[in-house]
Amino acid sequence: MKARKIAKGLYSSFLLISGTFLLLYFLYLIRAVIAYIVCAIIFALIGRPLVLFLQIRLRFPKTLAVCITIFLLFSLLIGLLFLFVPLVSEQGEKLALLNLRNMQAELDLFFHELSNSFGASKKIVEEIVEDVNIEESVKKEIETGFLRRFLDSFFEIIGTMSVSLFSIIFITFFLLKDTDIIQDTLVSMFREDHRPRLINSFNVTKSLLSRYFIGLLVQMLILFAIYAATLTIIGIEHPLAIAFLCALFNIIPYVGPIIGAVFMMVFTVTSNVDLDFGSEILPKLGYVAIGVGIGQFIDNFFSQPFIFANSVKSHPLEIFLIIIIAGLLFGVVGMIGAVPGYTVLKVILREFFPKNRIIKALTARM
Repeated sequence: MKARKIAKGLYSSFLLISGTFLLLYFLYLIRAVIAYIVCAIIFALIGRPLVLFLQIRLRFPKTLAVCITIFLLFSLLIGLLFLFVPLVSEQGEKLALLNLRNMQAELDLFFHELSNSFGASKKIVEEIVEDVNIEESVKKEIETGFLRRFLDSFFEIIGTMSVSLFSIIFITFFLLKDTDIIQDTLVSMFREDHRPRLINSFNVTKSLLSRYFIGLLVQMLILFAIYAATLTIIGIEHPLAIAFLCALFNIIPYVGPIIGAVFMMVFTVTSNVDLDFGSEILPKLGYVAIGVGIGQFIDNFFSQPFIFANSVKSHPLEIFLIIIIAGLLFGVVGMIGAVPGYTVLKVILREFFPKNRIIKALTARM
């Protein structure tokens, strides 16, 4: 009898482990669909206040309000994507006409002038110049097929964008239109005594995450305005497209601003390849660094604390620790999803364990 119970326990454990691995493998296979759903949820949360405004204030039918919201959201998205078409084509033309030998000579002269200013020895400067050999580096990259692989990947992404965009629009439409039906279906899967708490969790979560993603848009808009103004003042072509791309990188906490700053500097150099590096390009890079510094100062000390305090009701230090932990565990994806995931977890814990002292302390601001 005892042996039978042990065998039954082992069999149940084997089924549970096998089922878990199969489920994870299935989720891995449909990871593209999961990405579409996540994107659609974000768009639905951003568009939710507009749908409610059109419904309640302007008395629009729900379907019409949803259609108008989706049209506005994705028209804005497609318009922003079209900003990059002239930027990419022009950068390609300039890189094709780039005189690598002249740029190498400019860099050599710049390093020698720098050494005279700081008193570095001639041997050290020659070693630095030898390491910074642009022509050889570019030739090596071309020989290894880097550019060809990059272009193949780029066109593959462009080819799948239409399918992805249609899928996201389709899912977003029904998330906005049939929110109550989807919510009721999910709630009905749980025990009846848990349903009121789940419904309240859904409502609070939708409200908090809507404010959070709208706050992120405002944060990006502020950075976009600062970056665009900086690039316009120093005379960089297509400042709106470059500023939007660099502001978009800010979604990645802590690492994103550095990537955005590097991109702005790269575009500054490639947009002015015909100018003298030491006397004209270098000062422009300095102005870009100042603009990025101003943008990050405003973002770190004003925008982010305001968003975290008023949207997800969490202290900035609390958010900082959660983002760092999520980044160590799940990388960049974890850093991006840390705040929304933590917010959902806090709402659920507050509903189901309201008397726990730790949870009460963590959710006191909610």
